[in-house]
Amino acid sequence: MSWFKNLSKKKKVYFSAGAAIIGILLWAFISAEVITHNFSRSQLSGEQDRQEAQINGIILTETKDEKKYWEIYGETGSYDSKTGVAILNNVVGNFFDENNEVSMSFESSRGTYNANKKQIVLYDHTNIALKDGVLLKSDKLVWSGNDKPVVASGNVKIKRNKEFLATASEAVINPGYESFKITGNTVSKIYEEK
Repeated sequence: MSWFKNLSKKKKVYFSAGAAIIGILLWAFISAEVITHNFSRSQLSGEQDRQEAQINGIILTETKDEKKYWEIYGETGSYDSKTGVAILNNVVGNFFDENNEVSMSFESSRGTYNANKKQIVLYDHTNIALKDGVLLKSDKLVWSGNDKPVVASGNVKIKRNKEFLATASEAVINPGYESFKITGNTVSKIYEEK
């Protein structure tokens, strides 16, 4: 580690910050791959066609033709067969690109998956990491399919390393997760390295 001692203080800070971000992203990716255990299901009787399940450790995934679109893990959750809605707590997950590579990871304190609408909604303390190093925080995130934009709303904060910082009411991320548009009470700051 003698090379580290020879770096300037500024470069040491950049290196440490980069290592911390990479560590957080790795944790999110690995957590999303955790296989469920301690599965307990209780069906409620009442309506004839209705089933509810209370679940500890639930993973939901959408795949088609051996191509994974998304995966979402909830520490706890419930599923209602009548509404087709899964409610998840302490959520982590990934969205995948056309090459089956992770293009966006997320964590949130609460989320839902609506099987009828094929829609994921994340609520409260939502953190998103895009593959190009962009970090995004918002109160709510709505994903409605691979071919539709992802909408983040409420106290949106976007950061890319020490180059870019923006706040907005809403951010719309394009379907390929390569660009975004911010709207409503926006403030953007672009920094140059000196």
